[in-house]
Amino acid sequence: QVQLVESGGGLVQPGGSLRLSCAASGIFFSDYAMGWYRQAPGKHRELVASITSGGSTNYSYSVKGRFTISRDNAKNTVYLQMNSLKPEDTDVYYCNAEKVPPGISYWGQGTQVTVSS
Repeated sequence: QVQLVESGGGLVQPGGSLRLSCAASGIFFSDYAMGWYRQAPGKHRELVASITSGGSTNYSYSVKGRFTISRDNAKNTVYLQMNSLKPEDTDVYYCNAEKVPPGISYWGQGTQVTVSS
């Protein structure tokens, strides 16, 4: 059974930092590209950052320079270090694992991040 379990969300003041973690089980982690997405109520889920199995990273324009995605294949875990947080970063953040081919994708349950004074 595949599980992606996110942790590390919470309430933080503007300008603060949080680190999200996503622990994966039930998959051969190093074969999967991993990503962090976020979604506000009534809006589409959007990509925040991704990292390939080889370690190449990609960021959305809105977080580039503030967020860093990394992975630890020995711990089957992907991280999202979020610095200089802004109120507009408030969302539910979801972890994704994807293997292409054959186009298999798994999602975590999400973790709430709230940036507010």
